[in-house]
Amino acid sequence: MVKIVSKVAILVLAAGLAGGCATQGDLDAVRADLSRTDKKADDAAAAAASAMAAAERAEEKAGAAESAAMRAASAAEEANSKLDRMFKHSMMK
Repeated sequence: MVKIVSKVAILVLAAGLAGGCATQGDLDAVRADLSRTDKKADDAAAAAASAMAAAERAEEKAGAAESAAMRAASAAEEANSKLDRMFKHSMMK
């Protein structure tokens, strides 16, 4: 049993060594990639914040336009009603 365990341990150790270790250059490359990824994430967050602000401004403008449209519709309805009354009054004469 000890022989099998020692053979397995030697194989695992050999595989670990054969697999290689990360060099400082490899670690620097990974850090550089991570830094670029962080910058991209920061840029995306800034773009999302800008888009959110633009959407909020558009929502405010849409609300103001809807309010103006409702006032215009009300005024048009009132004018139509007045014209109808005037027409009916003129037809009665």
